[in-house]
Amino acid sequence: MPSAESTPTETHRPDPVRPTQEDEVAASGSELIGGPLGRRALTGTSWWTPVRIIALVAIGMFALGLVQKAPCYDGGWFFGASSQYTHACYSDIPHLYQGRGFADGLVPYFDRLPGDMDYLEYPVLTGVFMEVAAWLTPGGGSLQHQEQWYWMVNAGMLMVCAAVIVVCVSRTHARRPWDGLLIALSPAFALTATINWDLFAVALTAAAMLMWSRGRSLAFGVLLGLATAAKFYPFLLIGPLLVLCWRAGKWRDFGKAIGGAVVAWLLVNLPVMAFAFEGWSKFYRFSEERGADFGSIWLVLAQKSSNPLTTDSVNTLFTLLMLLCCLGIAVLAFTAPRRPRFAQLAFLVIAAFVVTTKVYSPQYVLWLVPLAVLARPKWRDFLVWQACEVVYFLGIWMYLAYTTSGDAHKGLSTDGYHWAIGVHLLGTLYLCAVVVRDILKPERDVVRRAGDDDPSGGVLDGAEDRFVLGTASEPARHQEAFEGPSVDWGSKEPADGSF
Repeated sequence: MPSAESTPTETHRPDPVRPTQEDEVAASGSELIGGPLGRRALTGTSWWTPVRIIALVAIGMFALGLVQKAPCYDGGWFFGASSQYTHACYSDIPHLYQGRGFADGLVPYFDRLPGDMDYLEYPVLTGVFMEVAAWLTPGGGSLQHQEQWYWMVNAGMLMVCAAVIVVCVSRTHARRPWDGLLIALSPAFALTATINWDLFAVALTAAAMLMWSRGRSLAFGVLLGLATAAKFYPFLLIGPLLVLCWRAGKWRDFGKAIGGAVVAWLLVNLPVMAFAFEGWSKFYRFSEERGADFGSIWLVLAQKSSNPLTTDSVNTLFTLLMLLCCLGIAVLAFTAPRRPRFAQLAFLVIAAFVVTTKVYSPQYVLWLVPLAVLARPKWRDFLVWQACEVVYFLGIWMYLAYTTSGDAHKGLSTDGYHWAIGVHLLGTLYLCAVVVRDILKPERDVVRRAGDDDPSGGVLDGAEDRFVLGTASEPARHQEAFEGPSVDWGSKEPADGSF
């Protein structure tokens, strides 16, 4: 029997957030499995917890994504110039098995490659991932047979990454485990998961976000450093963390995170830097030398202009635009009526990079999906954005089919591809706009309306402000318009997570 001291805690334990009760799209979709959860339903009594269900759904959707690649597996990657594009099943993985020396046993970064690409153009930890997959690929047989196996081995490893991502996101917001279902059912996630190796860095980043939400600053830093050693984009999360810790005065935790990230990154990179600097630096040189490429606004401008910008000019303008976006996000963080949630600013800064960068490969959407779910777990907005990303996914392959089919011109013309790029940009900017609105009007934020402050914020969750600018220093002006439940900011009580 509980003691008198424990009774108030049990009485005031926050209820789990049930999407079918607060989200009209989730409620409508739940009709496929029997409708929204009733108020008399028994919850927390089954092995089938939300996280386990979401992980299995994610694996199922991942498997459907593999099936979508079947036309290429059986021939599109190996025969015909454009069939891998007309079937929208292209993947870098089988092509780079031979193209980057794995078929010949060459060591990434140390051995020079034949052809135009003299060294592997990926960060070190991704190169390790690719090499491990090559070790696991059975030898013998034809090159096509080995490339098929290499893709299958990588797909199995990337499926583990996908499961890690949905589990981490489902656990990051303890009272909102069902938000992970947005990732599991994401069409763009399933379609792009095996185009390249991005899921590895995304999994490390999702694990880092989970560690930060649990107040484990050093573990967050180590995982973020490893993620940056696999892909550049996780490094950008340092900026949002800096301004939020500045506003809350959490400099010690920020220092631990930075220290862990730097040490982890150096431990991975220093051995290769010391003994194969030219191969190690290829990723950075290639990124700088690459001109305006697929999916970017810079490609549209180049193809529309009779005198396109030089690569140096594009690099300069991209850097300036990104700096301006980061400055705007910092001002937003310091002047918002309530300190923004970490996931909100993380999404905005990565979205800014995606919108302004020189190239947007279709798998880059994977960078944004987990952050979008944490920043704006609203089914309608998420699905609008996903629809735009699917349009771009189809658009780029149809455009490549058009450019590789000779006089037949199968697919989408240049103007049509520009429209697909525009749809992608508008979809991303739309999601950015609703996140910014949530920051300026916290009563519109679905996470905070449920009674939380910043469940992904770790030490920032419920912390007092130490440094603010402008109207943020005045009493909150939005509370009188708030129609949600009475909020005990920073509550971290556990919940069973019923749908």
